[in-house]
Amino acid sequence: MGTVHARSLDPLPMHGPELGIQADDSESSVTEPEPKQEVLENKDVVVQQVHIDGLGRTKEDFLTYEIAEVFRAKNLIDVMRKSHEARQKLLRLGIFRKVEVVIDTSRGEDALPNGLDVTFEVTELRRLTGSYNTMVGNNEGSMVLGLKSPNVFGRAEKLTFQFSYGTKETSYGLSFFKPQPGNFERNVSVNVYKVTGQFPWSSVRETDRGVSAELSFRVWKTNQTLKWEGVWRELGCLGNTASFAIREESGHSLKSSLSHAMVIDTRSSSILPRKGGLLKIHQELAGYTGGDASFLKEDFEIQLNKTLLWDSVLSASLWGGLLLPIGDKPTSIADRFYLGGPTSIRGFSMYSMGPQSDGDYLGGETYWAGGLHLYTPLPFRPGRGGFGDLFRTHFFLNAGNLCNLNYGEGPQAHLKKLAECIRWSYGLGIVLRLGNIARLELNYCIPMGVQSGDRICDGFQFGAGIRFL
Repeated sequence: MGTVHARSLDPLPMHGPELGIQADDSESSVTEPEPKQEVLENKDVVVQQVHIDGLGRTKEDFLTYEIAEVFRAKNLIDVMRKSHEARQKLLRLGIFRKVEVVIDTSRGEDALPNGLDVTFEVTELRRLTGSYNTMVGNNEGSMVLGLKSPNVFGRAEKLTFQFSYGTKETSYGLSFFKPQPGNFERNVSVNVYKVTGQFPWSSVRETDRGVSAELSFRVWKTNQTLKWEGVWRELGCLGNTASFAIREESGHSLKSSLSHAMVIDTRSSSILPRKGGLLKIHQELAGYTGGDASFLKEDFEIQLNKTLLWDSVLSASLWGGLLLPIGDKPTSIADRFYLGGPTSIRGFSMYSMGPQSDGDYLGGETYWAGGLHLYTPLPFRPGRGGFGDLFRTHFFLNAGNLCNLNYGEGPQAHLKKLAECIRWSYGLGIVLRLGNIARLELNYCIPMGVQSGDRICDGFQFGAGIRFL
């Protein structure tokens, strides 16, 4: 519940052999010894032709944008560098299984003495590929089956069908992705999906059937996304013990919303970064394009990381959000924020703090959460340089609050309410990094500032996911 996280349909893994260079050795003998780098940099060359061998259904004109810089190279080092960059761009398109580069002297009647030909030897992906894997969400595991048709019309379009079966959520969807020629970061995607989820902390079962359209692009150092989404939502009770407030929320609703997201990410890694920062800002406006849900929703995330002595890392995070109803209709339990659990305020049960009714947690219209973390190597560094480097010792301090506001009051009253009854916790544990995909935590937590109705997890708590406070 709360913030909806769109599932990303990433391109297939793009791995190829290292760049192979066949340089001209005609001037390998020189009168005075010089560093090899200087010899290559001082040798002026002209790239006369660039070939792409192995194309089947891919349109050649689409690839000219990716290889255009090779023609601007002025010396051998520049040719090698720009060819490698072009190879990376070709692999990024997600339409080739393998890309090799061969650089050779020009041949033929029009060949110049310092002319070079660059050949990209490519192997296209099959028209239809299947995949099976497991996915780790926030304290949830899923089995994912997928079918992908890359390069549908020959210009890096991708059609994807994905089915996911998880411990709390089952979903399937069809997605179409199309990049702009010469600017892969600017792309359009259209999705049709159905998601069914169970939320035991609220005794709610939710089924969403929706369609969305996204435009992604870069502005300066930011990644921007504009999105329209239309969702038919069906809320029901998980059991006969659901509270009256949950029963009142049950039924059908239609949400049509416009949203914007901006991301600046300079972190060295998205899972356990050693340096860099992250800024995410998200706005959603519902009700002006149809539907019976009307609200303005704002939330943000900030993270800063700093490497310290002895290979330790200090990390600070801050989250916050506000849900403002538009009109007289109250907000839905499907749109509110939720807080607590091993991925946010540790030491509390999953999403089990804040407003509740007879043990069912209803979420809040505003929240904030902050975290301070110190990650250090394992004591005595067992397995250093190998498996042991995947583990880190973890010391943390978390704090936050979740509540509803009376919008007739002023900003000072709102800040005062957010500062009251702050929940916080501290502890230590072990973190395991699963590649650059997810991470696992086992922490010993000591919850503090517990309020009436909160559920706590005093002692050891296990967490798995992608996004952690």
